[in-house]
Amino acid sequence: MVRLLYFAWVREAIGVEAEEVPLSGTTTLAALAEQLKGRSAGHARALADLGRLRAAVNQDFAGWDAAVNDGDEVALFPPVTGG
Repeated sequence: MVRLLYFAWVREAIGVEAEEVPLSGTTTLAALAEQLKGRSAGHARALADLGRLRAAVNQDFAGWDAAVNDGDEVALFPPVTGG
C-alpha cells in the first residue's frame, strides 16, 4: 500500500486529501501517476501534466523517475512560489 497526499488544487481536482492504493513491487513516481489517472476524471485532470506538479516520497522532494515502494508516503502538489 502507498499512502498518497494531495495538496492545493490537486486535492480539489481529485476530491480527497489522502488515499491509499495497493502497490505490487517497486515502481516510479511517473508510473504511479499514470496508474492513478485511471482512478477518476479528477485524477486524470490533476495528473494530466506532470510538469505542473511536484512530488515528495517520504517527505523528500523527488523527481518523476524516483522509486516508490510498498509502505511509502507520496505527496503531490503544485510548485510553491513565494512573494
